[in-house]
Amino acid sequence: MKTKILKLTFWKALLVVILMTGLYATFVRYTRGLGAATHLSDLFPWGLWIGFDVLCGVMLAAGGFLLTATVHLFNLKEFKPIIRPTLLTAFLGYLLVVVALLFDLGRPYRIWHPLVMWNPHSVMFEVAWCVVLYTTVLALEFAPIAFKGLRSARSARIRHAVAIPLVVAGVILSTLHQSSLGSLYLIVPDKLHPLWYSPLLPVFFFISAVAVGLAMTIFESWMSSKAFAKQLELPLLQSLGRVLLVVLGVYAVLRFEDLLNRGTLPMLLHPGYETDLFYLEVVMGLLLPVGLLMVPRIRETASGLYLCSVLVLLGFVTNRLNVSITGMEAVARVRYIPKWTELAVTASIIAAGFAVFALAVKYLPIFPEPAKVEPPSPASPLPVGKERWGAA
Repeated sequence: MKTKILKLTFWKALLVVILMTGLYATFVRYTRGLGAATHLSDLFPWGLWIGFDVLCGVMLAAGGFLLTATVHLFNLKEFKPIIRPTLLTAFLGYLLVVVALLFDLGRPYRIWHPLVMWNPHSVMFEVAWCVVLYTTVLALEFAPIAFKGLRSARSARIRHAVAIPLVVAGVILSTLHQSSLGSLYLIVPDKLHPLWYSPLLPVFFFISAVAVGLAMTIFESWMSSKAFAKQLELPLLQSLGRVLLVVLGVYAVLRFEDLLNRGTLPMLLHPGYETDLFYLEVVMGLLLPVGLLMVPRIRETASGLYLCSVLVLLGFVTNRLNVSITGMEAVARVRYIPKWTELAVTASIIAAGFAVFALAVKYLPIFPEPAKVEPPSPASPLPVGKERWGAA
């Protein structure tokens, strides 16, 4: 009897190191408090765990509501193979957002309070409820995939009956809180830098989430093809690339028109810390992807689409960090640099997400099975005196 030995590769070893470092940072956070585990203060209370783990985490999970609505509500069945990987990404993304909140909240054991202590005038109350409800919706949408053995006729009827209501609920809830995360910063017009403060922040957050949802689907398809030899069909990714180009174009026009209307555009001529990071965000997340996607030779190749998706993801992650951190530093008169324990927690959360995604792809039917190609049947012998078509 052969004994199966677990092969330790570089990436598995790196995963173990990251998780162990994150475990130690977690110990520091919960035994010594936020002051020992972060560089946060009363002047600057929101840092990496909100700016990246929550704002970016929710944004990166936006593909769930976008593509599920595309298939079920608009009946575009050619995109059906995309549903499962995007649902998995969205579900994991929201679960990890909740985990990140448990680190950032001063008293994490009170995370359930918004569910019973209502404050309907608070944007954070609305965000909390939407995250809870949408995570529940994603769990219900993902349940048929996780419990693939339940294939009875009754369970099929139940799934069919609740599919559309769940999709509608998911679209409404995700739309509400994707935009509400931008609404959080409407209450600080005198604190957020003019390059990022705008009355249209909720609109910008929603449109950018749509763009990131498309880019994330392309990105995870490429990564899965390299890691698990599973990839979505290239024509589907090409369609996503064309839609991504349109969404980025709309976002860019609205963003610069808003800067012009608010009289903020001349600020881009003055060099500085905020201006440099604004240019980094716009060039990496907008100008380069739009320019590349406008070239058909790039847009129609898997590697070209992957490059564009990476640029979009990095650009809009920079945008969220600029809104939540960079744009708030000047008024607070601090230069926030995350402590190593903050970075360790964030890295471990991301690593755990990749690990769970890999396990799900390995043991669950996340990606469609490749079509079976029937072997050609041997040519039958021709009767004597007969010839094939086209034979001379």
